[in-house]
Amino acid sequence: MAVFYVNLLLVYLFSLSSRWFAKGPTLLTAARPNAIMASFALAVMVLVAGLQKNIGDTVYYMYSYATTEITWDSIADKKDKGFNLFQMLLQSISKDPQFLIFVVALITNVLVFITLYKYSKLFELSMFVYITSGMFLISMNGIRQFLAAAIAFAATKFIVNGDWKKYILVILLAAQVHQSAYILIPIYFIVRRRAWSWTTSALLVIAIFIVVGFNQFSSMLFSMLENSQYSEYKNFSEGGANIIRVAVSGVPLLLAFLGRHKLRAIFPQSDYVVNMSLLSFVFMVISSQNWIFARFTFYFGIYSCILVSWLVHLFTTREQKLIYYLILVCYFVYFFYENAISLKMVYKSDFLKLF
Repeated sequence: MAVFYVNLLLVYLFSLSSRWFAKGPTLLTAARPNAIMASFALAVMVLVAGLQKNIGDTVYYMYSYATTEITWDSIADKKDKGFNLFQMLLQSISKDPQFLIFVVALITNVLVFITLYKYSKLFELSMFVYITSGMFLISMNGIRQFLAAAIAFAATKFIVNGDWKKYILVILLAAQVHQSAYILIPIYFIVRRRAWSWTTSALLVIAIFIVVGFNQFSSMLFSMLENSQYSEYKNFSEGGANIIRVAVSGVPLLLAFLGRHKLRAIFPQSDYVVNMSLLSFVFMVISSQNWIFARFTFYFGIYSCILVSWLVHLFTTREQKLIYYLILVCYFVYFFYENAISLKMVYKSDFLKLF
Protein backbone atom coordinates (compact mmCIF):
# COMPACT_ATOMS: atom_id res chain seq x y z
CA MET A 1 0.00 0.00 0.00
CA ALA A 2 2.95 2.34 0.54
CA VAL A 3 3.29 2.87 -3.21
CA PHE A 4 -0.35 3.98 -3.46
CA TYR A 5 0.08 6.56 -0.69
CA VAL A 6 3.34 7.91 -2.10
CA ASN A 7 1.75 8.09 -5.54
CA LEU A 8 -1.24 10.04 -4.16
CA LEU A 9 0.99 12.47 -2.25
CA LEU A 10 3.33 13.16 -5.15
CA VAL A 11 0.56 13.53 -7.72
CA TYR A 12 -1.35 15.95 -5.50
CA LEU A 13 1.72 18.04 -4.65
CA PHE A 14 2.92 18.26 -8.26
CA SER A 15 -0.61 19.09 -9.45
CA LEU A 16 -1.05 21.74 -6.76
CA SER A 17 2.36 23.18 -7.60
CA SER A 18 1.34 23.38 -11.25
CA ARG A 19 -1.32 25.94 -10.26
CA TRP A 20 0.93 27.75 -7.82
CA PHE A 21 3.54 28.21 -10.54
CA ALA A 22 0.88 29.42 -12.97
CA LYS A 23 -0.35 32.78 -11.71
CA GLY A 24 0.09 33.06 -8.00
CA PRO A 25 0.12 31.05 -4.75
CA THR A 26 -3.60 31.05 -3.95
CA LEU A 27 -5.22 27.80 -2.85
CA LEU A 28 -8.38 28.38 -4.89
CA THR A 29 -6.83 30.13 -7.89
CA ALA A 30 -8.22 28.61 -11.07
CA ALA A 31 -5.43 29.62 -13.45
CA ARG A 32 -4.33 27.25 -16.20
CA PRO A 33 -1.81 24.93 -14.49
CA ASN A 34 1.86 25.05 -15.35
CA ALA A 35 2.34 22.26 -17.91
CA ILE A 36 5.84 21.29 -16.74
CA MET A 37 4.88 20.79 -13.09
CA ALA A 38 1.68 19.02 -14.12
CA SER A 39 3.68 16.65 -16.30
CA PHE A 40 5.60 15.49 -13.21
CA ALA A 41 2.29 14.34 -11.72
CA LEU A 42 1.54 12.48 -14.94
CA ALA A 43 4.97 10.85 -14.91
CA VAL A 44 4.44 9.52 -11.38
CA MET A 45 1.10 7.95 -12.32
CA VAL A 46 2.52 6.36 -15.47
CA LEU A 47 5.42 4.83 -13.54
CA VAL A 48 3.17 3.42 -10.82
CA ALA A 49 0.59 2.04 -13.25
CA GLY A 50 3.11 0.90 -15.86
CA LEU A 51 5.48 -0.94 -13.55
CA GLN A 52 2.91 -2.97 -11.57
CA LYS A 53 2.44 -6.65 -12.31
CA ASN A 54 -0.34 -8.02 -10.13
CA ILE A 55 -3.44 -5.81 -10.06
CA GLY A 56 -6.67 -7.19 -11.51
CA ASP A 57 -6.32 -8.84 -14.90
CA THR A 58 -2.75 -7.59 -15.41
CA VAL A 59 -1.39 -11.07 -14.69
CA TYR A 60 -3.45 -12.61 -17.49
CA TYR A 61 -2.51 -9.97 -20.04
CA MET A 62 1.17 -10.35 -19.18
CA TYR A 63 0.99 -14.14 -19.44
CA SER A 64 -0.87 -14.02 -22.76
CA TYR A 65 1.53 -11.44 -24.18
CA ALA A 66 4.58 -13.48 -23.16
CA THR A 67 3.33 -16.88 -24.32
CA THR A 68 1.25 -16.09 -27.43
CA GLU A 69 2.73 -14.81 -30.65
CA ILE A 70 0.13 -12.57 -32.25
CA THR A 71 0.06 -12.66 -36.04
CA TRP A 72 -2.21 -11.35 -38.78
CA ASP A 73 -3.82 -14.78 -39.01
CA SER A 74 -4.56 -14.98 -35.30
CA ILE A 75 -5.98 -11.43 -35.27
CA ALA A 76 -8.49 -12.38 -37.95
CA ASP A 77 -10.01 -14.96 -35.60
CA LYS A 78 -10.20 -12.70 -32.56
CA LYS A 79 -12.65 -10.08 -31.38
CA ASP A 80 -11.46 -6.61 -30.35
CA LYS A 81 -9.05 -6.69 -33.26
CA GLY A 82 -7.65 -3.25 -32.52
CA PHE A 83 -6.14 -4.31 -29.20
CA ASN A 84 -4.67 -7.46 -30.71
CA LEU A 85 -3.16 -5.46 -33.56
CA PHE A 86 -1.76 -3.08 -30.95
CA GLN A 87 -0.16 -6.02 -29.12
CA MET A 88 1.29 -7.38 -32.34
CA LEU A 89 2.98 -4.05 -33.01
CA LEU A 90 4.36 -3.97 -29.47
CA GLN A 91 5.69 -7.53 -29.81
CA SER A 92 7.67 -6.42 -32.84
CA ILE A 93 9.51 -4.06 -30.47
CA SER A 94 9.74 -6.13 -27.30
CA LYS A 95 8.20 -9.36 -26.00
CA ASP A 96 8.69 -8.34 -22.39
CA PRO A 97 5.12 -8.31 -20.95
CA GLN A 98 5.99 -5.36 -18.72
CA PHE A 99 6.43 -3.36 -21.92
CA LEU A 100 2.76 -3.95 -22.78
CA ILE A 101 1.58 -2.83 -19.33
CA PHE A 102 3.78 0.27 -19.39
CA VAL A 103 2.73 1.43 -22.86
CA VAL A 104 -0.98 0.91 -22.06
CA ALA A 105 -0.53 2.84 -18.79
CA LEU A 106 1.25 5.62 -20.67
CA ILE A 107 -1.45 6.03 -23.32
CA THR A 108 -4.32 5.69 -20.83
CA ASN A 109 -3.02 8.21 -18.31
CA VAL A 110 -1.91 10.72 -20.93
CA LEU A 111 -5.40 10.77 -22.45
CA VAL A 112 -7.08 11.13 -19.04
CA PHE A 113 -4.54 13.75 -17.94
CA ILE A 114 -5.02 15.95 -21.01
CA THR A 115 -8.79 16.02 -20.62
CA LEU A 116 -8.69 16.71 -16.88
CA TYR A 117 -6.11 19.44 -17.49
CA LYS A 118 -8.39 21.12 -20.01
CA TYR A 119 -11.76 20.98 -18.24
CA SER A 120 -11.00 21.00 -14.50
CA LYS A 121 -11.52 24.12 -12.41
CA LEU A 122 -9.04 23.04 -9.72
CA PHE A 123 -6.69 20.67 -11.50
CA GLU A 124 -5.08 19.12 -8.43
CA LEU A 125 -8.51 18.32 -7.00
CA SER A 126 -9.44 16.42 -10.15
CA MET A 127 -6.19 14.47 -10.00
CA PHE A 128 -6.71 13.76 -6.30
CA VAL A 129 -10.24 12.47 -6.93
CA TYR A 130 -9.07 10.45 -9.95
CA ILE A 131 -6.87 8.47 -7.58
CA THR A 132 -8.92 8.40 -4.37
CA SER A 133 -12.24 7.60 -6.06
CA GLY A 134 -10.66 4.42 -7.41
CA MET A 135 -10.55 5.36 -11.09
CA PHE A 136 -6.76 5.19 -11.22
CA LEU A 137 -6.85 1.75 -9.61
CA ILE A 138 -9.50 0.67 -12.12
CA SER A 139 -7.15 1.69 -14.94
CA MET A 140 -4.78 -1.01 -13.67
CA ASN A 141 -7.53 -3.50 -12.82
CA GLY A 142 -9.18 -3.60 -16.26
CA ILE A 143 -6.48 -2.23 -18.50
CA ARG A 144 -8.07 -2.99 -21.88
CA GLN A 145 -11.53 -1.62 -21.13
CA PHE A 146 -10.12 1.41 -19.36
CA LEU A 147 -7.86 2.10 -22.34
CA ALA A 148 -11.04 2.21 -24.44
CA ALA A 149 -12.61 4.49 -21.82
CA ALA A 150 -9.60 6.84 -21.91
CA ILE A 151 -9.83 7.07 -25.70
CA ALA A 152 -13.52 7.94 -25.41
CA PHE A 153 -12.81 10.43 -22.60
CA ALA A 154 -10.35 12.24 -24.84
CA ALA A 155 -13.26 12.87 -27.22
CA THR A 156 -15.03 15.03 -24.61
CA LYS A 157 -14.39 18.13 -26.71
CA PHE A 158 -16.55 16.66 -29.48
CA ILE A 159 -19.42 16.28 -27.01
CA VAL A 160 -18.93 19.87 -25.88
CA ASN A 161 -18.74 21.15 -29.47
CA GLY A 162 -21.66 19.02 -30.64
CA ASP A 163 -19.52 17.35 -33.31
CA TRP A 164 -21.18 13.93 -33.33
CA LYS A 165 -19.43 12.69 -36.46
CA LYS A 166 -15.94 13.06 -34.97
CA TYR A 167 -17.15 11.70 -31.63
CA ILE A 168 -18.54 8.55 -33.22
CA LEU A 169 -15.30 8.03 -35.16
CA VAL A 170 -13.38 8.09 -31.89
CA ILE A 171 -15.85 5.69 -30.29
CA LEU A 172 -15.49 3.31 -33.22
CA LEU A 173 -11.74 3.37 -32.58
CA ALA A 174 -12.27 2.74 -28.85
CA ALA A 175 -14.60 -0.16 -29.66
CA GLN A 176 -11.76 -1.89 -31.50
CA VAL A 177 -10.02 -2.04 -28.14
CA HIS A 178 -13.12 -3.10 -26.17
CA GLN A 179 -16.49 -3.64 -27.84
CA SER A 180 -18.44 -2.36 -24.84
CA ALA A 181 -17.48 1.15 -26.00
CA TYR A 182 -20.26 0.94 -28.59
CA ILE A 183 -22.67 1.89 -25.81
CA LEU A 184 -21.30 5.44 -26.02
CA ILE A 185 -22.74 6.04 -29.49
CA PRO A 186 -26.39 6.32 -28.36
CA ILE A 187 -25.20 7.86 -25.08
CA TYR A 188 -23.93 10.89 -27.02
CA PHE A 189 -27.50 11.91 -27.89
CA ILE A 190 -28.61 11.51 -24.28
CA VAL A 191 -25.88 13.56 -22.61
CA ARG A 192 -26.16 16.40 -25.11
CA ARG A 193 -29.41 17.37 -23.37
CA ARG A 194 -29.79 19.92 -20.59
CA ALA A 195 -28.95 18.47 -17.18
CA TRP A 196 -31.76 17.90 -14.67
CA SER A 197 -34.36 17.80 -17.44
CA TRP A 198 -36.97 15.06 -17.86
CA THR A 199 -34.16 12.87 -19.21
CA THR A 200 -32.53 12.93 -15.77
CA SER A 201 -35.74 11.82 -14.10
CA ALA A 202 -36.22 9.08 -16.68
CA LEU A 203 -32.72 7.67 -16.10
CA LEU A 204 -33.22 7.57 -12.33
CA VAL A 205 -36.63 5.94 -12.65
CA ILE A 206 -35.21 3.34 -15.05
CA ALA A 207 -32.41 2.59 -12.58
CA ILE A 208 -34.92 2.09 -9.75
CA PHE A 209 -37.08 -0.22 -11.87
CA ILE A 210 -34.04 -2.26 -12.89
CA VAL A 211 -32.96 -2.67 -9.26
CA VAL A 212 -36.47 -3.67 -8.16
CA GLY A 213 -36.91 -6.13 -11.03
CA PHE A 214 -33.26 -7.07 -11.38
CA ASN A 215 -33.78 -10.81 -11.91
CA GLN A 216 -36.10 -10.24 -14.88
CA PHE A 217 -33.82 -7.51 -16.28
CA SER A 218 -30.66 -9.63 -16.06
CA SER A 219 -32.38 -12.64 -17.64
CA MET A 220 -33.55 -10.53 -20.57
CA LEU A 221 -30.17 -8.81 -20.98
CA PHE A 222 -28.08 -11.96 -20.96
CA SER A 223 -30.48 -13.64 -23.36
CA MET A 224 -29.74 -10.81 -25.79
CA LEU A 225 -25.98 -11.29 -25.20
CA GLU A 226 -26.09 -15.08 -25.43
CA ASN A 227 -24.01 -15.32 -28.60
CA SER A 228 -21.62 -12.48 -27.75
CA GLN A 229 -18.29 -12.41 -25.92
CA TYR A 230 -20.14 -11.12 -22.84
CA SER A 231 -22.45 -14.13 -22.47
CA GLU A 232 -20.15 -15.56 -19.79
CA TYR A 233 -21.11 -12.69 -17.49
CA LYS A 234 -24.47 -14.35 -16.80
CA ASN A 235 -22.58 -16.73 -14.50
CA PHE A 236 -20.92 -13.88 -12.64
CA SER A 237 -21.86 -14.20 -8.96
CA GLU A 238 -19.54 -12.08 -6.84
CA GLY A 239 -22.35 -9.99 -5.38
CA GLY A 240 -23.22 -6.33 -5.75
CA ALA A 241 -21.13 -3.19 -5.50
CA ASN A 242 -20.47 -1.77 -2.05
CA ILE A 243 -23.22 0.68 -1.03
CA ILE A 244 -20.53 3.12 0.13
CA ARG A 245 -19.16 3.21 -3.40
CA VAL A 246 -22.66 3.97 -4.69
CA ALA A 247 -22.96 6.84 -2.19
CA VAL A 248 -19.57 8.28 -3.16
CA SER A 249 -20.77 8.33 -6.76
CA GLY A 250 -24.00 10.11 -5.79
CA VAL A 251 -22.89 12.87 -3.40
CA PRO A 252 -21.20 15.10 -6.04
CA LEU A 253 -24.38 14.89 -8.11
CA LEU A 254 -26.50 15.97 -5.14
CA LEU A 255 -24.29 19.04 -4.63
CA ALA A 256 -24.36 19.75 -8.38
CA PHE A 257 -28.16 19.63 -8.32
CA LEU A 258 -28.42 21.98 -5.34
CA GLY A 259 -26.08 24.46 -7.04
CA ARG A 260 -27.18 23.74 -10.60
CA HIS A 261 -27.92 27.35 -11.57
CA LYS A 262 -24.58 28.69 -10.37
CA LEU A 263 -22.74 25.70 -11.83
CA ARG A 264 -24.22 26.34 -15.25
CA ALA A 265 -23.27 30.03 -14.97
CA ILE A 266 -19.60 29.42 -14.09
CA PHE A 267 -19.20 26.27 -16.20
CA PRO A 268 -21.42 26.41 -19.32
CA GLN A 269 -20.35 22.91 -20.40
CA SER A 270 -21.40 21.45 -17.05
CA ASP A 271 -24.58 19.86 -18.44
CA TYR A 272 -22.55 17.25 -20.34
CA VAL A 273 -20.27 16.53 -17.38
CA VAL A 274 -23.25 16.23 -15.03
CA ASN A 275 -25.09 13.92 -17.40
CA MET A 276 -22.08 11.64 -17.77
CA SER A 277 -21.63 11.59 -13.98
CA LEU A 278 -25.32 10.79 -13.62
CA LEU A 279 -24.93 7.79 -15.93
CA SER A 280 -22.05 6.63 -13.75
CA PHE A 281 -24.34 6.84 -10.72
CA VAL A 282 -27.14 4.99 -12.53
CA PHE A 283 -24.84 2.10 -13.39
CA MET A 284 -23.49 2.09 -9.84
CA VAL A 285 -27.04 1.79 -8.50
CA ILE A 286 -27.69 -1.12 -10.87
CA SER A 287 -24.36 -2.71 -9.94
CA SER A 288 -25.53 -2.86 -6.31
CA GLN A 289 -27.37 -5.98 -7.52
CA ASN A 290 -24.52 -7.40 -9.60
CA TRP A 291 -21.01 -5.95 -9.56
CA ILE A 292 -20.37 -6.67 -13.25
CA PHE A 293 -22.49 -3.67 -14.24
CA ALA A 294 -19.99 -1.40 -12.47
CA ARG A 295 -17.67 -1.99 -15.43
CA PHE A 296 -19.80 0.44 -17.44
CA THR A 297 -18.75 3.18 -15.01
CA PHE A 298 -15.32 2.98 -16.64
CA TYR A 299 -16.75 5.22 -19.35
CA PHE A 300 -18.61 7.66 -17.12
CA GLY A 301 -16.91 7.77 -13.73
CA ILE A 302 -13.97 9.89 -14.89
CA TYR A 303 -16.35 12.80 -15.48
CA SER A 304 -16.98 12.99 -11.75
CA CYS A 305 -13.32 14.00 -11.37
CA ILE A 306 -14.07 17.08 -13.46
CA LEU A 307 -17.35 17.76 -11.67
CA VAL A 308 -15.88 17.68 -8.15
CA SER A 309 -13.27 20.27 -9.13
CA TRP A 310 -16.08 22.77 -9.84
CA LEU A 311 -18.16 22.05 -6.74
CA VAL A 312 -15.94 24.15 -4.47
CA HIS A 313 -16.95 27.30 -6.34
CA LEU A 314 -20.65 26.68 -5.79
CA PHE A 315 -20.16 27.85 -2.20
CA THR A 316 -19.53 31.34 -0.85
CA THR A 317 -15.96 32.60 -0.81
CA ARG A 318 -15.80 32.23 2.97
CA GLU A 319 -16.84 28.56 2.76
CA GLN A 320 -14.70 27.48 -0.18
CA LYS A 321 -11.52 26.56 1.75
CA LEU A 322 -13.53 24.46 4.19
CA ILE A 323 -15.27 22.62 1.35
CA TYR A 324 -11.94 22.11 -0.41
CA TYR A 325 -10.39 20.48 2.65
CA LEU A 326 -13.52 18.44 3.35
CA ILE A 327 -13.30 16.99 -0.16
CA LEU A 328 -9.66 16.04 0.44
CA VAL A 329 -10.40 14.42 3.79
CA CYS A 330 -13.55 12.56 2.73
CA TYR A 331 -12.07 11.16 -0.45
CA PHE A 332 -8.89 10.13 1.37
CA VAL A 333 -10.94 8.28 4.00
CA TYR A 334 -12.80 6.50 1.22
CA PHE A 335 -9.50 5.76 -0.53
CA PHE A 336 -8.11 4.17 2.65
CA TYR A 337 -11.29 2.20 3.30
CA GLU A 338 -11.59 0.91 -0.26
CA ASN A 339 -7.94 -0.08 -0.70
CA ALA A 340 -6.76 -1.08 2.77
CA ILE A 341 -9.94 -2.49 4.33
CA SER A 342 -12.36 -3.53 1.58
CA LEU A 343 -10.07 -4.69 -1.25
CA LYS A 344 -6.88 -5.22 0.80
CA MET A 345 -4.85 -4.13 -2.20
CA VAL A 346 -1.22 -5.16 -2.52
CA TYR A 347 1.11 -3.54 -5.05
CA LYS A 348 3.79 -5.73 -6.63
CA SER A 349 6.50 -4.61 -8.99
CA ASP A 350 9.94 -5.69 -10.06
CA PHE A 351 10.96 -2.02 -10.19
CA LEU A 352 9.07 -0.09 -7.49
CA LYS A 353 9.45 -1.59 -4.04
CA LEU A 354 8.45 0.36 -0.91
CA PHE A 355 7.86 -1.08 2.54
